[in-house]
Amino acid sequence: MRLTELTGSRHAIGEAHGLAHARLIHRSIEVYDRLFLDFVGIRWKEAREEADRFAAMIERGFPEILDEMAGIARGAGVDLADILTLNCRSEISLTRASGGCSAFALQRAGQQWLAQNWDWRTDQLHNVVALKITGDQAAPLLSIGEAGMVAKIGMNAHGIGVCLNAIRSRTCGQGLPIHVALRKILESPDLESAVAVATRDRVCSPAHFLIASADGQAAGLEVHPGEPGRLAPEHGMVTHTNHLYARAATCQVEDFPRPDSRPRLARLDRLLRDQLPDHVEVDEAALFDILSDHHDAPLSICRHFNPDQPPEERMETLFAVVMNLSERRLTLRHGKPCETTDILSVTLDPA
Repeated sequence: MRLTELTGSRHAIGEAHGLAHARLIHRSIEVYDRLFLDFVGIRWKEAREEADRFAAMIERGFPEILDEMAGIARGAGVDLADILTLNCRSEISLTRASGGCSAFALQRAGQQWLAQNWDWRTDQLHNVVALKITGDQAAPLLSIGEAGMVAKIGMNAHGIGVCLNAIRSRTCGQGLPIHVALRKILESPDLESAVAVATRDRVCSPAHFLIASADGQAAGLEVHPGEPGRLAPEHGMVTHTNHLYARAATCQVEDFPRPDSRPRLARLDRLLRDQLPDHVEVDEAALFDILSDHHDAPLSICRHFNPDQPPEERMETLFAVVMNLSERRLTLRHGKPCETTDILSVTLDPA
């Protein structure tokens, strides 16, 4: 895994992204063509038509990112509609698709951490990209995500970080698509403005955004078109998997989690409480150990191939990220954290 550095205007950043990862972007389109057919019974052409309705929502809430998407399309030699569809893939497949991500925020010994596994279909493993974006309008940021998409999981030079948990639901309304909202959060100078993406701009379909800042604040936001549910830290921790549990969200949104989501959350809480109690100093290795846990496999925190699942629903851990927001350091293990040797560590200068 190498870091791709992108600089300049929105369009220049996008075009450089598209040129650097054109092959992976074309492969991502092939992956989602299959996924849309498996989950919602449509092909790429129909998915492009479905994505078109989100363009007006982006135009209202984050219009400048459309210029970056146009740049990605130009660099990769595809249509803007293709890049828009990739960035709205969660909304298009939201009725059926649900990953198995496990995420947590942890404050220990004056250090604020964010960490998660990203679990998804194995055919997307080699389309993961690590981007460092230094734009004209925001502080430098790091995003670990999928080729052709404007953001996913990451942090910025202000010490703001965000993790993502997918939520399976039929709800979809007005607001920013999930991955567009994540990019706006990564351009936020402080926690208040990051939270405002969910509370003011709103997010058009349900997800969980775990946001934290270098000064030790953290919030879990169960986002959807209405007022998000908010989860405050307990003993310095916020944890989440793939179901809603904040009352403000559950009273407005119906979700359909897979059976392993609640046991994974309970296991994550137990590991953090027992292995990393209050005031203990931790490091990246200790947090990757948590993300490598195989209790109750194959439906564990670290997920491996499960032959008992239908092929289209087999989710595996594709990468693990640990962020020390206090020190502006992000460490990535590409592949399963229990076995990968493909490690990338990047530190940003504080803004």
